[in-house]
Amino acid sequence: MALTSKISPYDSRWPALFLGAKGQIEKAFGTELVAIHHVGSTAVPELAAKPEIDLLVEVTEHRNEPSQDNVMRGLGYARGSDLSPGHHFYRRDVEGVRTHKAHVCISGHGQIERMLRFRDLLRDDPVIRQRYQDLKLELEASNTGGIGEYLAQKAPFIDELMGSISILDNVDKDRRRILQCRLEVLTDFRSMREAAEQIGEDVKAGPSLVVRAVH
Repeated sequence: MALTSKISPYDSRWPALFLGAKGQIEKAFGTELVAIHHVGSTAVPELAAKPEIDLLVEVTEHRNEPSQDNVMRGLGYARGSDLSPGHHFYRRDVEGVRTHKAHVCISGHGQIERMLRFRDLLRDDPVIRQRYQDLKLELEASNTGGIGEYLAQKAPFIDELMGSISILDNVDKDRRRILQCRLEVLTDFRSMREAAEQIGEDVKAGPSLVVRAVH
């Protein structure tokens, strides 16, 4: 079963396509609009991706939804089911192929930070970016159940990686630097859970961590 579109090499036109879509959909959200962010794999230079522009629309509140839906429909976006409480979703397909996705969340919604942090991590870390790309291509090649199967099989990589990063938020600067070094060494998409567990043990270890980190 096919995905919503085929993974392709990074295309330098994607940022411009985001800006064009951003300019189009801004009017749908009126005074509630806070910002529209480019997220997802097309927002990460050098990362292969399904050529679907992901827009994260941050609003002050969900209001005038029928009006928003009408404007989005006029731009070719269909309202889908909410992805989580307060996380509205629109999709745009052209001739059966997905081209755009819009996620609409109120400021402070957990998905806003999660999407932006994952995007920035992929932008900043070439090792993790390459491993994520390898995983996506492997899952596409072996896929028999469509987009639901693909997303479900990607989820453990993302969840374990973001869990490891959350651990780093809870330690001081010097220990964070050491833990980041260990994360770089330990991270592998086939053993993300083991890496997260090891980092957790390092956090508990306190000063002995420095000795372990140099071996």
